[in-house]
Amino acid sequence: MSKTQLFDLEGKVALVSGASRGIGEAIAKLLAQQGAHVIVSSRKLEGCQAVADAIIAEGGKATAIACHIGEMEHITQAFSRIRQDFGRLDILVNNAATNPQFCNVLDTDPGAFQKTVDVNIRGYFFMSVEAGKLMREHQGGSIINVASINGVSPGEFQGVYSMTKAAVINMTKVFAKECAPFGIRCNALLPGLTDTRFASALVKNDAILNAALQHIPLKRVAAPEEMAGAVLYLASEASSYTTGVSLNVDGGYLS
Repeated sequence: MSKTQLFDLEGKVALVSGASRGIGEAIAKLLAQQGAHVIVSSRKLEGCQAVADAIIAEGGKATAIACHIGEMEHITQAFSRIRQDFGRLDILVNNAATNPQFCNVLDTDPGAFQKTVDVNIRGYFFMSVEAGKLMREHQGGSIINVASINGVSPGEFQGVYSMTKAAVINMTKVFAKECAPFGIRCNALLPGLTDTRFASALVKNDAILNAALQHIPLKRVAAPEEMAGAVLYLASEASSYTTGVSLNVDGGYLS
């Protein structure tokens, strides 16, 4: 029996935002291992370049492009370069996100609210719009939005972040329905508690961590690499009839 080619991404161009560390870095590296030319993107070029260099050192193909998805002009500039340098985009992973405030919802700072909305909703939306336009030209592509279990069950003291992730889940369904005629699929990944710097306020606090583990059947925190396999499935031909789905990778938390 021959090996499956369902997960082969040879010849594909993939853009991963927030890819300088954590879940985004793990996704970028796995997509590259499967043959994709990965555009490693985040706010700071240095971090992106380090990940791109690591991919290249392992025999993969990667390019670093700085892009702050909370800034509209950054999105425009990034896609102008992608169109110029590659002429296509097959996979978009919207992973960059922000959660600047950990507090009771009544104490929400207006500036923190706006920043969270600008990145987590507006950023995802217009990254998807620009990617979708490129994908439409080639009649195919896959958009994967990294949402969160908080979009289904709000996290305590993470009100605005949870609201934006709920919006991402609905946004995924919107793009799935309206982009299907162009051969574009759109799905969401809902990570559970994962050991990243982004989640350090939860993972590094023993009291919060122990309380969270009581609700996770697998009784442990995920590693970033454990999110990447699900994204590979959603990015590849293995999921060719899958669109509009929210895939929980949460150790059983939402079950």
